[in-house]
Amino acid sequence: QVHLVESGGGTVQAGGSLRLSCVLSGTTTDRYSMAWFRQAPGNVREGVAAVSWADSESYADFVKGRFVISRDNAKNTLYLQMNSLKSEDTAMYYCAAEEPRPIALGRLLRSDEYHYWGQGTQVTVSS
Repeated sequence: QVHLVESGGGTVQAGGSLRLSCVLSGTTTDRYSMAWFRQAPGNVREGVAAVSWADSESYADFVKGRFVISRDNAKNTLYLQMNSLKSEDTAMYYCAAEEPRPIALGRLLRSDEYHYWGQGTQVTVSS
């Protein structure tokens, strides 16, 4: 059974950095499409960054130039390096994964493209 576990959240001052990690287990393939989503209280879940099974990347406009997604296939781990954090980045961050299949680049940040989800890690940015 596929399982995702996020870590690395915490509280940081505005302008600071955090790195989130997500470990994928329960599968023999390292070529899943994976993504980070976030959800703040009262808001819908939104896509932040994604990397497809073919290593195509997609970023939400509001994180371009600040966040970087990466993966270590040998460790089945997905990362999100978050720099220049703002108070509006405060949210629960979720890792998602989908089995290897074609996903259009424009759909990589859609939550309905992913079957597997982690429990989330809280990121709080204080101003």
